[in-house]
Amino acid sequence: MSQPVSLLFGVHAHQPVGNFPEVLKDAHLRCYRPFLQVLYRYPEFRFSVHFSGWLLDYLLQNFPDDMALLHEMVSRRQVELFGAGDTEPVLAVIPNRDRIGQVETFSAKLAEKMGQRPQGAWLTERVWESTVVPALADCGIRYVIVDDYHFLCAGKTADELHGYFTTEEEGRKLDLFPISETLRYKIPFAPVEDTIAYLESLANPPASDTAVAAVYFDDIEKFGIWPETYQWVYEKGWLERFIQGVLASPKISPQHYSEYHAAQKTRGVIYLPTVSYIEMNEWTLPADAAGTYAELVQHAKTSHWYDSKKAFIRGGIWKNFFSRYPESNWMHKRMLALSARLAALPEKRRTGEMQQKLYEAQANDAYWHGLFGGLYLPHLRRAVYNAIVELEALLDAVAPRPSCFTEDTDFDGIDETYLRNGVLQAVLKLDRFASICEFDAYPLYHNFGDTLRSQDEHYYRKIQAANRKTSSLNGNGIASAHDRISYKHEITAADVNADDHPRSLFIDRLDGMFIAYRSMASALENIHFQSENTAYPVHKLILLDDNRLQVTYRFTAKFAHAFSTEINLAMPSCDGMGGRYIFQGKIPGGFGQLLELSAVTELTLDDDTLGGSVTLTASHPVTLRARPHFSVSQSESGFEKIMQAVTLLLEWPVAAPELIVTLEIKPRANH
Repeated sequence: MSQPVSLLFGVHAHQPVGNFPEVLKDAHLRCYRPFLQVLYRYPEFRFSVHFSGWLLDYLLQNFPDDMALLHEMVSRRQVELFGAGDTEPVLAVIPNRDRIGQVETFSAKLAEKMGQRPQGAWLTERVWESTVVPALADCGIRYVIVDDYHFLCAGKTADELHGYFTTEEEGRKLDLFPISETLRYKIPFAPVEDTIAYLESLANPPASDTAVAAVYFDDIEKFGIWPETYQWVYEKGWLERFIQGVLASPKISPQHYSEYHAAQKTRGVIYLPTVSYIEMNEWTLPADAAGTYAELVQHAKTSHWYDSKKAFIRGGIWKNFFSRYPESNWMHKRMLALSARLAALPEKRRTGEMQQKLYEAQANDAYWHGLFGGLYLPHLRRAVYNAIVELEALLDAVAPRPSCFTEDTDFDGIDETYLRNGVLQAVLKLDRFASICEFDAYPLYHNFGDTLRSQDEHYYRKIQAANRKTSSLNGNGIASAHDRISYKHEITAADVNADDHPRSLFIDRLDGMFIAYRSMASALENIHFQSENTAYPVHKLILLDDNRLQVTYRFTAKFAHAFSTEINLAMPSCDGMGGRYIFQGKIPGGFGQLLELSAVTELTLDDDTLGGSVTLTASHPVTLRARPHFSVSQSESGFEKIMQAVTLLLEWPVAAPELIVTLEIKPRANH
């Protein structure tokens, strides 16, 4: 009789901070609840689970009966709980003090609410960087799981990866389990019989002195939320038949990671390179580089040498998202600065609320984009900015900043000037556009500058080449989301054009030509710019007055030309039912519609989700054109258009020596 293979079966459950309630309820209905209910019926099937901290809190509050099942499974030693950072940050991109705080916060939460303190940890998006080792070890984490691909990149062979290895950093030790890529693609997509047969093939000969580990740890959303998986996993019974097959096989022994770790010795020391999972290597690269990488991978596959050498065809690393997307980099550097401000406060002046808001600002989802990342999703970025702005207000209350100061926040070589008065904050990018890149309303905890410019994406090539066919459920299994081409919206060539300017507030043009500005000497209460590429100077002054942002344009001569300014505003309702324009007491349309008005001196944008409004006023009548700004994104559900902002274009002939445009922010009385 061969020695059974130790099946280390784990799932990771996560929802982003700020996700829609209907999405959370649907995920619970189609995935979390049925998964737990099936597993509960098989006490002898041992498995591991990681629920991210924010999701665990939500489920405990809203679905206590199902969480009681999980608690009972923990109590009867069926379930091993895995730790992580509380709000699911990428540990490699936050300060070490916050790594320790995030991990310790979640470990204490599991001990208090579930009765078990974790020994193992889930690494967000399996992003490995050796700098995370000391924090994990200092928090009592003994092992983490990463992809077998990480080990192949370090020179290991697939045949060596049936146990765990040991690494260290600064003398702190951590053990590493390699997740099987084969199992990630078989579970739950391949027929049960094929998966059981594969597991049984890993069983060791009787004489072997070490137990082989079949390591699986992947997203629980593959068990019900991914396309077709609810029918496949539950209605057609894949999960139940898989558990029954494992328990019926004398060659498979389901175990906890902790049991295997305690009983078996390390396979040796290893040092992994900075890497994430294979698909991430492409997503982190700019479009052209990603295209080159994808072509190389495809050539390797058609030449039949990819599987043996894939570890040496490596793309980018996770941190490349900060260099790829200025919006991601800006959020990240704003978060780092606030972390440093909080850490610099005397301990007696720090509060738990401050710490929690910092951790919410570190949630990973809004910082990256691939098949799943949420940078393109406005509500996820908004959740990060809500936390950033709220934390900043709390810090300003105990350690005020100057009302005007200049720094290079995002390390791009271009300074930004901050104007703040306790009610509003405007951050001006001191480049040729002299526009506002962030516009915060502290009573609403909202950044109206939180938009996303359109840029080229490698996956746009798929849109052009796809035959628009989707796979369907059949007896041979189902397709992974990575292999699908489908559409949620009609996508045209115009939809994927890249922007030639930032999507900020007050981008100015003269006869359609961008005006280039230079910064002038400014008083404390306003910032002054002057044009460099116009026949006669145009002066632009920006100031804050209570709850109003005022931009004044002064012309030194009368132009027989058209002057315009573009204002991109992040309105939380986007193209939903909660956002509307109000003009002369009437509602001419919603934010998702085109709007053209003449002789405008006032227009209000009212937003239910925001809980407030923005009123635009002009000192002279202007022509106003409003349209939604969409970007094209990919997701597991298909290609889709996502509204990022309301774009307001104000045009007027240069007839008066001065024009003043004001944005007034008003929270609702019951907000």
